Amino acid sequence: MDMDTYDQIFISRPVVGDAANFLLEGFEATVAMYEGEALYVELPASVELVIQHTEPGVQGDRSTGGSKPATLETGHEIGVPLFITTGEKIKVDTRTGDYLGRVNS
Repeated sequence: MDMDTYDQIFISRPVVGDAANFLLEGFEATVAMYEGEALYVELPASVELVIQHTEPGVQGDRSTGGSKPATLETGHEIGVPLFITTGEKIKVDTRTGDYLGRVNS
């Protein structure tokens, strides 16, 4: 939605690209437009998302380099440190999809 005019703008999935992995309703993003067509979507450098699901980490398990898979509230899966648990809010780099740290609520 255009925040100035409140017009709804349709953006096709290919234009959104990997940004869809980090978008939730209510997030603000920059959309480059040319002659009424969306060219690309640009997100902030990082976003805060909640871990929807991850397996409990086992103390001392370093066989995977100290990380484990976690599913974000958007449905996208990233690698997080073993100490991260389901329900925690984390900061994620939208350019690389990397875990950046915990968010203190």
